[in-house]
Amino acid sequence: MKMRLLALAFLLCGTLAFSQDYFPENAGVKSKNNNYMAFTNAKIYVSPSQVINKGTLLIKDGKVVAVGSSVTLPANTVTEDVTGMTIYPSFIDAFTDFGIAKPKRAEGGGRSAQYEASREGFYWNDHIMPENNAVEKFTYDTKSAKKYREAGFGVVNAHIQDGIARGTGVLVALNDMGTAGDRIIEDESGQFFSFDKSITSRQSYPTSLMGSTALMRQVYHDLKWYESGSVDTKDRSLKALAKNKGLPQFFAAGGNGNISRADKIGDQFGINYIILGAGDEYERIESVKKTGAKLIVPVNFPKAYDVSDPFAASYVNIAEMRHWNLAPSNPKILADNSIEFALTTHELSSTSDFGAMLRKAIERGLQKEQALAALTTIPANVLDKSNEIGTLESGKYANFLITSGDVFEKETTIYENWVQGQKHQLADKNIKDIRGEYTLNAGGNSYKMSLTGKLESPSIEIKKDTVKLPSKLSYKNNWINFSFSTDEGSKSYIMTGLVTKGSDALSGKLIMPNGNETTFLASKVDQFSSEKNKNESSEQVAKLMNLTYPNLGYGYKSKPTPKTMLFKNATVWTGFEILENTDVLVKNGKIAKVGKDLNGGGATVIDATGKHLTSGIIDEHSHIAGLSINEAGHNSSAEVRMTDVLDPKDINIYRNLAGGVTTFQLLHGSANPIGGQSAIIKLKWGEDVDGLVFPDMPKFIKFALGENVKQSNWSSYSRFPQTRMGVEQVMVNYFQRAKEYDALKKSGKPYRVDEELETLAEILNGERFISCHSYVQSEINMLMKVAEKFNFRINTFTHILEGYKVADKMKEHGVGGSTFSDWWAYKYEVKDAIPYNAAIMASQGVTVAINSDDREMSRRLNQEAGKTMKYGGVDEIEAWKMVTLNPAKLLHIDNKVGSIEEGKDADLVLWTDYPLSVYAKAEKTIIDGAVYFDKDLDEAQRAAIQKERAELTQMMLDEKAGGAKTQKPVQRKKRHFECNTL
Repeated sequence: MKMRLLALAFLLCGTLAFSQDYFPENAGVKSKNNNYMAFTNAKIYVSPSQVINKGTLLIKDGKVVAVGSSVTLPANTVTEDVTGMTIYPSFIDAFTDFGIAKPKRAEGGGRSAQYEASREGFYWNDHIMPENNAVEKFTYDTKSAKKYREAGFGVVNAHIQDGIARGTGVLVALNDMGTAGDRIIEDESGQFFSFDKSITSRQSYPTSLMGSTALMRQVYHDLKWYESGSVDTKDRSLKALAKNKGLPQFFAAGGNGNISRADKIGDQFGINYIILGAGDEYERIESVKKTGAKLIVPVNFPKAYDVSDPFAASYVNIAEMRHWNLAPSNPKILADNSIEFALTTHELSSTSDFGAMLRKAIERGLQKEQALAALTTIPANVLDKSNEIGTLESGKYANFLITSGDVFEKETTIYENWVQGQKHQLADKNIKDIRGEYTLNAGGNSYKMSLTGKLESPSIEIKKDTVKLPSKLSYKNNWINFSFSTDEGSKSYIMTGLVTKGSDALSGKLIMPNGNETTFLASKVDQFSSEKNKNESSEQVAKLMNLTYPNLGYGYKSKPTPKTMLFKNATVWTGFEILENTDVLVKNGKIAKVGKDLNGGGATVIDATGKHLTSGIIDEHSHIAGLSINEAGHNSSAEVRMTDVLDPKDINIYRNLAGGVTTFQLLHGSANPIGGQSAIIKLKWGEDVDGLVFPDMPKFIKFALGENVKQSNWSSYSRFPQTRMGVEQVMVNYFQRAKEYDALKKSGKPYRVDEELETLAEILNGERFISCHSYVQSEINMLMKVAEKFNFRINTFTHILEGYKVADKMKEHGVGGSTFSDWWAYKYEVKDAIPYNAAIMASQGVTVAINSDDREMSRRLNQEAGKTMKYGGVDEIEAWKMVTLNPAKLLHIDNKVGSIEEGKDADLVLWTDYPLSVYAKAEKTIIDGAVYFDKDLDEAQRAAIQKERAELTQMMLDEKAGGAKTQKPVQRKKRHFECNTL
């Protein structure tokens, strides 16, 4: 039966070859080599899990015909005995720009942004270009192909790495002997996306990560509408997007948690993206695993920093040092968590670095079988080409490596890289392996000689007793030439000889230091061992640092968990009264009891005698913990979401915990009259994005009035509105459109989903609340009138520094005010601000909060609340409400937080002193019954950070001393966001 199948395979191969032979030949006689080629007696990796010792690989016409330990060879077979060698499937890189010219940056500039698209007949946004086809811009690059083949690759997947929707890729075999008709395995290998704008267009939108995310969502909504046949005009971009839906879908996400962001877009629209990561997945392995996505992972592990200069070393933070230490473990951690991933050369400065990086990953525990799968079967699978590439099974392309041994060992030589049955020689596999330990007799003296390194270019070390002598070696075409010097280089011995296959000894002519000629003899005393010659000091880090949550200096070894706690004898600020010598029991993340002489059973008892216990501070207006703040590309960005850009690693979360803050609203900035959707988060340091979001978070959106939204102070003159009158018209126009949109949606008729108008319709329906950046009384009055015209109410005026002028009207409208305690005169439109603003608004019955809008002020909101007592005579209970219960009311979460009441969330702060005092320090900050900040632990962490930094510094110094390349420290200042940050 096997013989019949083999004969059938031969017949099919022959038929295939004949059927494709239709090109005319004008340069000579047309003929074709119909011989088979067999490689015998090799160790063959048919796949990562199937290995044949002493096997035979039979190929013909660029395809594998048969592979096995016993293969019947046809009569017309050319046989090559490769005893002692190993055959692997060639590697596949699923993410490259091979053969694609770098896109050119758009010319122009100036003070005003480009808001409209530069194309007609395509999607309204220039950064959406699914109509691009890489194959149309592809040119085979023999020089680059050679570098890939030297690294073991036989097939690469290339695409135009520019834009948010990038178009289709091209799958190319690195076959120098073929033509485009041979090499191109698939001219539409997948559809590619990213979060990055195209450099070829100056169109402004999107200006942020959250804008890119929102744009991707809207593209898919528009695609659905376009496919329904409801659009009269042609859109070549959406047409291409529809055509390419059946292809593998790739998303270049990168780091900063973008894998989860990309996956959420895919989940919403039923797309399983193959996602390019950034090599930092180990930091968020639980979140990454939760996506279930297949990944493409780079191995561009960072070089050690040159920390020999203490001043320059101070530029490197502990997170960067730790990433250097842990990044090579990333592939192993992914494998340990059963996450399917392919490896890529993407972002390596040179393809030739790939082997060294891969060996680092293997040294950190990545199994060689897993590494081989990540380079063969997995990329073949994600490309939907497992039937053609990835293994050496019958019928697949004859893409394989012939090596001197284990392909993942440093000393192994790749002799040949066969692509589509065509040999590409990288080294001479007939060269004799001369590596090993020798006794060298030269000039009447005996020396120890060691030959190590690469088979085709070994390195030499010669010693006299224990003294290492300067020496050089060249080895080519089986001729060995080497020399060494004695007596501090004054005497040189020069040797040359022909290496013979039948002997392990090396011999030949010796030229003595005095010029006389004689002979030398080097007798081999020990075989070469790659394991024995590994350079441990330069390729392995002595110790791996512990991963923390988040993976920063002040991260925790494990995530905080709720505990049963009993605070005894505290001065308790309930939010309504102050109770002396009172106990509070915390259980299951809630406030269980408040009273005297409570018994907590097995609770952890905390002696709070002389201390003050309050609910956690709530900041109604914050811009920390965001990766971007403004989407400034349009005058309305209601479609963008701050939840899309949460940054759980922002150190300001930890610093705010140290100031007693437990909850805040992360607001969009003030670049637009209509901004983006807010995020209300709990400061759960160490949690991922989903863990930060306030449960059942009420829906909010940021609006803005004043100088910023006109952009007149930003030197922008091309965007409407340019005046305060124009701001009103923008809002009226958008609400009218939203009203009409909502009516169409409710009518049951077909409609195009518009995420921007969906959001505004939620405001009209009372499902979303407005927090509006505001200063001048005329504009405050204007927006209240606009809201009343459309039958809704503004929820909060934030900043509201002229609120004291319109407090009665605010009360009548039903809007709250969230203001600064005593900020004024920092720009023209706040020249009328007064420090009595909060007190005056409160006296008129307005719900008033004190907010920060600043990463530093938010850490001392307790003191800002205290200022209202000084400036307005507000009593201490009402002052404390302005940073706890009142902002909770403004955010519609006062049923859960903002006061100490039984049944509410256990968001508490234990203060060392009177909480409105400048002397008060947060001793413990608790969220949902878990301690997220502890002053004593903080002091211990400072010492631990100093110790860890010293250890990592020494490791980097050792790395440099071992001859490894290093990188120069660069000062990177963290960007801190405020309302007008772009």
